[in-house]
Amino acid sequence: QVQLVESGGGLVQPGGSLRLSCVASGSIFSIAAMGWYRQAPGKSRALVATITNGGAIQYADDVKGRFTISRGAKSTVHLQMNSLNVDDTAVYYCGAATNWGQKEFNYWGQGTQVTVSS
Repeated sequence: QVQLVESGGGLVQPGGSLRLSCVASGSIFSIAAMGWYRQAPGKSRALVATITNGGAIQYADDVKGRFTISRGAKSTVHLQMNSLNVDDTAVYYCGAATNWGQKEFNYWGQGTQVTVSS
């Protein structure tokens, strides 16, 4: 089992920045990839960015050039978000996968709210 805890969400003005962090605990040796999804009001959960143990990174098209995902120790992942706009408002969920063959996370955090508003 893997437990994930996110932090760093909050309220920011358009054009501002936030840094999200996620710390994994439990069977962290089994983690193959980590990343972030987000869910805006009335929308489905959508990919933001993922990073594997080998450093392979994937971004959603609408965050490329603005967001940066990185891994700290094996059990941490960060998301630096710059040039935020109102469309980035969502609950951001950290995910972890113990098998990246299907490119699906099988563990999720509780989510952290990011609100971009003037």
